[in-house]
Amino acid sequence: MPYHKPARLSMAVSAVLLAVTLSACQGNDDDAGTTGQPAPSSKDTSPSATASQAEAGSGGDVATGESVTGKVAEEEGPVTYEITAEKVDLGTEAEAAALVQDKADAKGKVLAIAHVKFTHTSGPAISSSSDVNDGTTIWADGQRGAILIGAPDDAAGCEDVYDIDSWKAGESHTVCTSYLVPAAAKNVEVHWSEEDGEPYIWTFPNG
Repeated sequence: MPYHKPARLSMAVSAVLLAVTLSACQGNDDDAGTTGQPAPSSKDTSPSATASQAEAGSGGDVATGESVTGKVAEEEGPVTYEITAEKVDLGTEAEAAALVQDKADAKGKVLAIAHVKFTHTSGPAISSSSDVNDGTTIWADGQRGAILIGAPDDAAGCEDVYDIDSWKAGESHTVCTSYLVPAAAKNVEVHWSEEDGEPYIWTFPNG
């Protein structure tokens, strides 16, 4: 089942008080968190929109377990990746409250950890930290979640891009991203997009 709810999250983040940047603004994923206005849903599920996105090769709804292809301008040069949102782990409201400085910021919210697998398919080998995960965000019911500033993404099964010293074509790494989302959300969405591109969207039912 694509939705995972562990009994407790064992991240090192549980021992640290973190600041929260509440989402989100109008605009695309990269602009969220600056105006304080609710973010509109980035989905357009009409047949014509879906066909257009497929032809453009960028953006649209993606089935669970399905991969997409995206390009990232890495420091070493442009790299093409195969991207798959594998799952989203959700914690409890009590765990979310323990992560933030102001408990009010976490009221009614839970920690969502998105596990995204990236496979380097073509381009130069990367010797510095990759920017591929910069395109990942987490949404719930069409609204972007709240970013946890300084949250370490070292949950079980996750790798930190800063610890990947060399990344060559053919190699895969699973990188995680942490946000707070409403506990009552019906669906949690993992978005990934190229710079200035429309997001690909994987949807995971909540419960």
